[in-house]
Amino acid sequence: MAKYLVIVESPAKVKTIKKFLGANYDVEASNGHVRDFPKSQFGIDVENDYEPKYITIRGKGDLLARLRKAAKKAEKIYLATDPDREGEAISWHLMQALKVDPAKMHRITFNEITKTAVKASIKQARSLNMDLVDAQQTRRMLDRMVGYTISPLLWAKVKRGLSAGRVQSVALRIICDRDEEINAFIPEEYWSLEGEFLVEGEKKPLQAKFYGTDKKISIHNRQEMDAILKEMEGKEFEITEVKKGERTKNPPLPFTTSTLQQEAAKTLNFSTQKTMRLAQQLYEGIDIKGNGTVGVISYLRTDSTRISEEADQAARDYISTQYGENYVSGKEKTVKKGQRIQDAHEAIRPTDIARTPQLLKESLSRDQFRLYQLIWKRFAASRMAPARYETTSVKINAGEYVFTVAASKVMFDGFMSVYTEEEDNKKGNVLGQSLEKGMKLAVKELKPEQHFTQPPAHYTEASLVKTMEELGIGRPSTYAPTITTIISRRYVSKEQKNLYVTELGEVVNGIMKQAFPSIVDVNFTAMMEGLLDCVEAGTVQWKTVVRNFYPDLKKDVDAAQEELEKIDIQDEVTDVICENCGRNMVIKYGPHGRFLACPGFPDCKNTKPYYEKIGVACPKCGKDIVLKKTKKGRKYYGCENNPECDFMSWQKPSDKKCPNCGSFMVEKGNKLVCSETGCGYVENKQK
Repeated sequence: MAKYLVIVESPAKVKTIKKFLGANYDVEASNGHVRDFPKSQFGIDVENDYEPKYITIRGKGDLLARLRKAAKKAEKIYLATDPDREGEAISWHLMQALKVDPAKMHRITFNEITKTAVKASIKQARSLNMDLVDAQQTRRMLDRMVGYTISPLLWAKVKRGLSAGRVQSVALRIICDRDEEINAFIPEEYWSLEGEFLVEGEKKPLQAKFYGTDKKISIHNRQEMDAILKEMEGKEFEITEVKKGERTKNPPLPFTTSTLQQEAAKTLNFSTQKTMRLAQQLYEGIDIKGNGTVGVISYLRTDSTRISEEADQAARDYISTQYGENYVSGKEKTVKKGQRIQDAHEAIRPTDIARTPQLLKESLSRDQFRLYQLIWKRFAASRMAPARYETTSVKINAGEYVFTVAASKVMFDGFMSVYTEEEDNKKGNVLGQSLEKGMKLAVKELKPEQHFTQPPAHYTEASLVKTMEELGIGRPSTYAPTITTIISRRYVSKEQKNLYVTELGEVVNGIMKQAFPSIVDVNFTAMMEGLLDCVEAGTVQWKTVVRNFYPDLKKDVDAAQEELEKIDIQDEVTDVICENCGRNMVIKYGPHGRFLACPGFPDCKNTKPYYEKIGVACPKCGKDIVLKKTKKGRKYYGCENNPECDFMSWQKPSDKKCPNCGSFMVEKGNKLVCSETGCGYVENKQK
């Protein structure tokens, strides 16, 4: 009979770990959390100094009974939940729920599911780290306080089923702020000038960009461009400087959760959720032919770039053998000081660098292979020498005006022999060998080009994760669930890679900003994350954080409740008649935003889309323009006569025509802008 019991979180790990530990060990899974706050109650006793009330999660009773039975028989119990705050909290809940002698229970953690790591963890068993437990418990309580008290207000104001969250509401605000910035953006005209020069003895013309004089000159319009071209007429073009140099490009750091999510989104087009799901599979174990099930990457939730000495040495030995001694990195690059990191973990890396992507290809699914290859290449590159380039920069003068051209050539590829990013693959200029100072050049062509500044880009999942990390909002384990929540709640729609706020998202964000400014304040949320780090470090008591947070939240909720009670939220009656029963239809909110419904429900269940007229005639056919939504909830303006008329605009059209070109104008903040991109006419909007 097994003497020892090991409890892990995921059933996927059971078989693998059992195989590593042998017959004396019984391995069971808790399937994640076993206790949580009750769904039907607040679960925090405010009167009794914020004592939390936990109950067994519904459906976990049989599993807990089985674990208790196994725990009673065992001499020692090893709690092997994930090596982070949440894992520590799950171990604590198991200790409470198993009802056996606490002296029998030991906490073990491993950063990778390999025989060496699992066996070593048994030897290094420790007691529970209550600071980690308290930090996770505090996070859960803060989230509960926000969700449980604010969500009912959203149900009353907008519709049932909406939710607010401490981190999700800030993420929604970040996207809303960016969308507002884009909508109010007014393009500004600027010009560029490129010169093509004939070089004696070279087949290809030399392409150079206009710089200015000894200072950079910005060209704002056609008149300024014409004046510069006129001044250059008849001038001699001469190379005044040919400068050679060297530059190095350093290898990247190995992946953290955030950088893995960003890179997988950029290069593999994976959502954050998909990346985490695949990484979890690679961490928990892959059935490798001839080896059985083994974890092929280290723990996937981390914000550290640290690598263990053994893994670092193994990587350097591998690179030295496979690529040569000169490809091995001289020193380890580290993250800048001052950045907050939970450094208990390592970066995400392969558990064995000798297990190359090609060796595992047959054992992995296509997407698992692509993600493993990305992790393997990035880790290998992080242990390699920098790439070295030879650079050449050339200045061409025409009187006082200067054109410049720069090129670089790889002298030593270093880490780039394994790992390159998008910008590394772009072809740069190739300069001929015959360029010398004092050389006269013949002009083949001068190409002036008009441009307009572009608005900031819409957030993608990758850029939102990057922003959240930079602002200190959330932690590695929260990025993917936060984004998944705001998309599934239909506050945000994802089209291609971009995230757009929906009408529902705008309404919820508006209420949150008005009634709960601190909850959606980026700095406040980042400060709360900092306090949770202090709880983890043992420098702040968890109850101090909760005691300071809840009274202010309660005050805001009570004030908002009072405000909302003053507002009688009636369904807005329209002049649209229900064709089934003759009643005037009313506007209601649904999962996709507003729609028309018959007030005779449930007797009459007639519904139809609601299109709000904006009081502007269609520039194509003269019918009314209405506010519409894409299937995913993104707003746009279209003709009510669709599909006969195909007019559409992402920006709100005005009934005013552009005096320059006759195109329709669109509203951007307090300005009217011509919808024709090449025109650039702007005027103030009349109040």
